[in-house]
Amino acid sequence: MSLKIENLHGGIGGKEIVKGVSLEIAPGEVHAIMGPNGSGKSTLSKLLTGHPDYEVYSGSIEMDGESLLEMEPDERARKGLFMAFQYPCEIPGVTVANFLRAALQARLPEGKTINVTDFYKELYAAMEKLSMDRKFSSRYVNEGFSGGEKKRNEILQMAVLKPKYAILDETDSGLDIDALKIVANGVNALKGPQLGILLITHYQRILNYIIPDYVHVMVKGKIVASGTKELALRLEEKGYSQFEEELAAQTL
Repeated sequence: MSLKIENLHGGIGGKEIVKGVSLEIAPGEVHAIMGPNGSGKSTLSKLLTGHPDYEVYSGSIEMDGESLLEMEPDERARKGLFMAFQYPCEIPGVTVANFLRAALQARLPEGKTINVTDFYKELYAAMEKLSMDRKFSSRYVNEGFSGGEKKRNEILQMAVLKPKYAILDETDSGLDIDALKIVANGVNALKGPQLGILLITHYQRILNYIIPDYVHVMVKGKIVASGTKELALRLEEKGYSQFEEELAAQTL
């Protein structure tokens, strides 16, 4: 049981951006991928979730032994893959509660419907766990939300949908320290043996609050180093240039 990526190559418009990434995330593990702008981190997340503009050129992506490559994005989501976006979009006229109810309904076999009472009981329990006011559920999805509210809404979706594997694409971007702590506390509240997390970030600061089991450094489309949280601390001290220089030397 794992989300397994093997020798993955892919990109957009014929341009290769991800260049041979291999990674395996087991349930209960938190993996952080760190790298500078343009290193391919967000492209990797789009390849995993099946974004239609991005193409896998070679390699494989399997979730619990089943290939994802032939699946549409909604099918991957129904199988248990979740994506928290760096820039969540607004959905005017659709409340948070109705959006989540529709997402859960889409997972059910044809002919089955969600019990509304049970749904709201579960929704409010998740909101309480994330220290969110119930009024939040009646707001239109991300419309007029602050940056912190948008990211908290992503974590609420993860709490209600209960995925097997969650990709958090720069969840810390644009957050002040208070909002960062709230979002991190929400992620930590959901961590457990049934959930594998891939946390994509530029900076070490979020790793002060969400402690990873593994840290991977991505430079120019490749994972060039892997380790524990100490690797992130090394990055904080010395930056990415050390790895960029090492990669450049290898290609000479």
